Amino acid sequence: MAPERETLDIDVLFVGAGPASLAGAYRLATLIAEHNESGHGAQLEVSIAVLEKGAEVGAHALSGAVVDPHALRELYPADWREAPLEAEVKDEKLLWLTSKRAISLPVPPMLDNEGKYVASLGKLVKWMAAKVEAAGVDVFAGFPGRSVLLDGERVAGVRTGDRGVDKHGKPKSNYEPGIDIRSKVVVLGEGPRGTLTLELEKSHGLARGRNPQVYAIGLKEVWEVPGVLAAGDVAHTMGWPLDLHTFGGGFIYGMKDDLVIVGLVVGLDYRNPYLDPHQEFQRFKTHPELAKILRRGRMHYYGAKAIPEGGWWSMPKLSGDGFLLIGDSGGFVNGQRLKGIHLAMKSGMLAAETIFDALRKGDTSAASLASFEDRVRESWAGDELWEVRNFHQAFDHGTFAGIAQAGIGMLTRGRGFGIFNRLSAEPGHTKLQRLNSPFDGKVERPEPVAIDGALTFDKLADVYNSATAHEEDQPVHLLVHDTDICIYQCAVEYANPCQRFCPANVYEMVDDGSSPTGQRLQINASNCVHCKTCDIMDPYQIITWVPPEGGGGPNYGKM
Repeated sequence: MAPERETLDIDVLFVGAGPASLAGAYRLATLIAEHNESGHGAQLEVSIAVLEKGAEVGAHALSGAVVDPHALRELYPADWREAPLEAEVKDEKLLWLTSKRAISLPVPPMLDNEGKYVASLGKLVKWMAAKVEAAGVDVFAGFPGRSVLLDGERVAGVRTGDRGVDKHGKPKSNYEPGIDIRSKVVVLGEGPRGTLTLELEKSHGLARGRNPQVYAIGLKEVWEVPGVLAAGDVAHTMGWPLDLHTFGGGFIYGMKDDLVIVGLVVGLDYRNPYLDPHQEFQRFKTHPELAKILRRGRMHYYGAKAIPEGGWWSMPKLSGDGFLLIGDSGGFVNGQRLKGIHLAMKSGMLAAETIFDALRKGDTSAASLASFEDRVRESWAGDELWEVRNFHQAFDHGTFAGIAQAGIGMLTRGRGFGIFNRLSAEPGHTKLQRLNSPFDGKVERPEPVAIDGALTFDKLADVYNSATAHEEDQPVHLLVHDTDICIYQCAVEYANPCQRFCPANVYEMVDDGSSPTGQRLQINASNCVHCKTCDIMDPYQIITWVPPEGGGGPNYGKM
């Protein structure tokens, strides 16, 4: 028998308390307030809420981050400088790494961060959330959106996840069924590979006619290193430890209070099934240029997150009957500039303007909300994304081909490949080489990295430093639809790459005497840092990530 659920009616619901949703909610609240104060037209009484799966705003917010303040200036013209930005970028380097050397290169215009700011996204969204609540918006943390409510084809709201269910799926003494939040407009800003966004992509064909989205994984640690890097010092790296067929690069940023950010981005379209992004991140830190900095300090925090890198041609349909997609859910990332926060914020602001017009007309149908896509195309955000529309696809032909294409695009403002206005793409997991394929060539296993617990760390140590916590007695939120594939097929074809592509040691093949192969898949769900890599990189696409019980996961509030 279906449980009786509480129903909450909200006029506009933003899902995910990242920079896109918070900017959108604030912009919508201010537009409504300005309209009502003007005395022009009927007064609007609009309830707005933001739903966040993390235990608090900022808990699941992770980025590099160097922030372009363009959207901040637009959204908070009087007080954007009060935002908790660490420091304006002062000294900037671009380094090409070999295993022993760091070769300084000229900083190209697309990576010129003059006037940009090193920041902690966790701190920034907490500041934004306070602004949102002061504007009269409700922010509900600890409530993951589990499914979309539909009236026919129309999105009519969101159902939150049940609480108090044990690992066998049975209600415990503290069981609470999820709430049905019904809304005139649902704005999905869930981040990359969002559960509700994927549900709508399948049911409403949002990705039809688009390139598949391609992703990278960003791994990041925050260190305390006294007196080495000034706040605002920035270095980006290319080359080692990644090979010339693997997209990605590294970074190291100086923050306030002697804190240093170090990170590595690895494209989730790599070929070698033995590649382990977390291990390559640890290897990256052993480079002499980084080791001389980090060995003087101590690591405090760790995190990992998927990044949508596909660009313009991989963006899904952004609107429909009763819903809009913003931020990473809509693919608002400029991979060439290594930035997405300003684009996410602008997408939320444009969504707010679209919703405001729709509410004034009393029409939130697909036809009314379709103007959002026009607003995106005509905005500076649309211009920026169009100019770099083929950036990631060019790296399918290797690092140097990608650099060449980026250079041509920079010189011609995106018009240099006019006759190739849309380079094709494939899902990243299809690039993974099979071990037993005669066509792919020999697959080399990278040398393991020595783990010393001072400069380099194993996955469990890093998970500890992500402050990840889940209710242990709950259903596993990583759904593997056919574990026989893991045992009998994946072991032979790919050597079970889930053990390597997951940066949190969630997946393990363990000895099992009852299995014909002597092994079984063990899922350590409590380690999960919610990066979504497994859902993206699994070569058979049999893993589905769903949100765990509300509030579970990492805590990136200090990152």
